[in-house]
Amino acid sequence: MDPVYVFTDAERDELFSVLASVAKSPYEDYPAFSAAVRDVVDRDEVPGFFQELCTTVRTQRESGESDAHVLRNCPIDEEIPLFDQEDPVADKYRKKTTFVGETFLELFGQLVGTPLLAYETRNNGDFFHDVYAVNRYTGTQTQKTDSELFFHNDRTAHPVRADFLALLGMRCPEGDLIFTGFADGRDLLTNLSDEVQATLRSPLFITPFDRYSRDSNTSQTVSEPHAVLENHHSFRYYDTRTRVAPGAGVDAYEALIALKNAIVKARKRRHMILTRDLFVLANQDGLHSRDMVEINNPERARQRWLLKTYAFRDQAAADRHADKWMDGVVGRVAD
Repeated sequence: MDPVYVFTDAERDELFSVLASVAKSPYEDYPAFSAAVRDVVDRDEVPGFFQELCTTVRTQRESGESDAHVLRNCPIDEEIPLFDQEDPVADKYRKKTTFVGETFLELFGQLVGTPLLAYETRNNGDFFHDVYAVNRYTGTQTQKTDSELFFHNDRTAHPVRADFLALLGMRCPEGDLIFTGFADGRDLLTNLSDEVQATLRSPLFITPFDRYSRDSNTSQTVSEPHAVLENHHSFRYYDTRTRVAPGAGVDAYEALIALKNAIVKARKRRHMILTRDLFVLANQDGLHSRDMVEINNPERARQRWLLKTYAFRDQAAADRHADKWMDGVVGRVAD
């Protein structure tokens, strides 16, 4: 994908200075961290070019022009540590002492108007996650795997799911070709008949929780029966995992096969995330994948690191889940 914006080195460095001025840790006290970023906005310290860029992204989303955007040459931390792949989250807490990448993602979310979302049972309730290989998840379908990921939404089995994902390239070796694929939900609809769409809108399907979710919360095994198609073009689906619920009729099986065929036929965009790239994309109004096209150094590829956030579409979407907030922290749900 072509970037919607490429920061000049001077712009990147100017924005870096603003981000580095935020002294709070997002892992120790997220509300205080988020408030400190809001203070930067309120003091009008954010460069105008970045404010205009965020307005462009928001406008293109609202108009339906695009639900996927790439920003290039973004500011990230000066030191990018390697983490122990037995427990990289704990190692991150020890080694990562600056939070420029996290501040950049928080600021982007605030300016675009997409509040961040966290889960009480995932990564200690953190609002910032790592797409980083963990040894025990090799070969699984989770963000902690070193393998490909089939077309899906993040957190498919969960009742509360993000509207948007942000992936910031912290360390992305260019010698290994790893692409993030995106299929817009509107393109999927063009290959689905009205009859199939109606079946997909019925709660005739289930999705097992992924292994990482089950490890975080042992009560999570299989989702409640759910529809695959919601709103106009929102999909709740994980290829090879979402299946027909017990007792559903043959129409549900045929509809699921039709969706698989539609995914194959749909127009897809693929982007190889480079270090300093930000790739933001719709989570529910489309499906995404990880395609490992050419891996020349498997160990180097396993050290690829994307900093990731989940976000609601807008404040109104966040408010609809207000009864689920945990620990008094807006945006952290009991899931």
